[in-house]
Amino acid sequence: MGRLTTLCALSFLVLSGWSNAKDLNKKIDALMQSAIEAETPGCNLGIMQKGEFLHKAGYGLANLELNVLLDGNQVHRMASVSKQFTAMAVLMLVEQGKIDLDQDIHIYLPALRDYGHTVTVRQMLGHTSGMGDYDLIADSYEGSKTENNTGLKSAAGGDFRLGNEDYLTISEFYDVVKRVPLAMPPKQKFQYSNLAYFLLSMLVEEVSGQTLREFSHQYVFKPLNMKHTFFSDNPVEIVKNRAYGYKQLENGSYVTDMTNLFWVGDGGLHTNLDDLLRWSDNFLQPKIGKSPQTLINAMNTPNSQLQAGEGVFYGNGQFIHTFKGFHAYSHSGGWLGTATYFARYPELELSFAMMCNDVSNDQVFEAFNEVREAVFNIITNTE
Repeated sequence: MGRLTTLCALSFLVLSGWSNAKDLNKKIDALMQSAIEAETPGCNLGIMQKGEFLHKAGYGLANLELNVLLDGNQVHRMASVSKQFTAMAVLMLVEQGKIDLDQDIHIYLPALRDYGHTVTVRQMLGHTSGMGDYDLIADSYEGSKTENNTGLKSAAGGDFRLGNEDYLTISEFYDVVKRVPLAMPPKQKFQYSNLAYFLLSMLVEEVSGQTLREFSHQYVFKPLNMKHTFFSDNPVEIVKNRAYGYKQLENGSYVTDMTNLFWVGDGGLHTNLDDLLRWSDNFLQPKIGKSPQTLINAMNTPNSQLQAGEGVFYGNGQFIHTFKGFHAYSHSGGWLGTATYFARYPELELSFAMMCNDVSNDQVFEAFNEVREAVFNIITNTE
């Protein structure tokens, strides 16, 4: 394993305690291989600095049926890592003068129920809107439904099952979300809300006249030459070089585990490591928008001073915090058959991306934490 490991940009590494950069890549391979068996689902891992890969490799299989190896190039569903891409689209429409972040969402989406409070776009971006989550609609991978859920039923009359059993189109899901009340008044505390970010996709569509997929392609992905990145809003489209999703059963065997729900905004982005390198590089050398640096400054600014945890703030689809004394912008994602993580450390011009097609392997993120520790020790010359 560790195929297609890339040893680029070696001059960027401060090789304290290592004979050369190859040792680092060998250590990373060993750590990831300790968590992922060759014939199981696994992960693609990319470590990027100054526009180049320090490490790019795949571990495990992209497709169990066809025995296709993960090699660092597959397209993955990114789950909640998608949120920062949704936020970028919203901020570009702010830049175009089509959205006011401090305006009530009902100005743009008047079909939403009366919340009894002003709920702003900025609050929705920062998870301080008081909007709830999937538990107000149905049971899902995220957890059990709450007592005050909508009572949504399946076509057969039973409780609706969010995931890969019952189905809703985007417009049908929007009709459901329109009726969902707030979980709490806005500005009370940080409360993560997938529903808010789904509604942001509807906001983009309403004010731009394009779907989030279309708008992002025109203004973000195409200008950045992100050829393999898109918001997947079509459940039956062909995705070239896709990493299929799986989960492990108690007996150790695997089953396919992929959603049939394809609304976007809170999730739905598909991409690969090469395109995430281009996305990461745009934060270091901004290229898109009318005023690229101003746009990136807005992306990196918390949406409120309400903390998402001790010393942690949230801004535009990113948790903003510090790691080993350096500013960090990170987000994880998890849904059926996909577990993802993307983090930037701008002072080091360093980013990590991990995309896995198995949510049942708890050892993967333990191995990743050791990988990150090793990389930080070398780059900051602290080992």
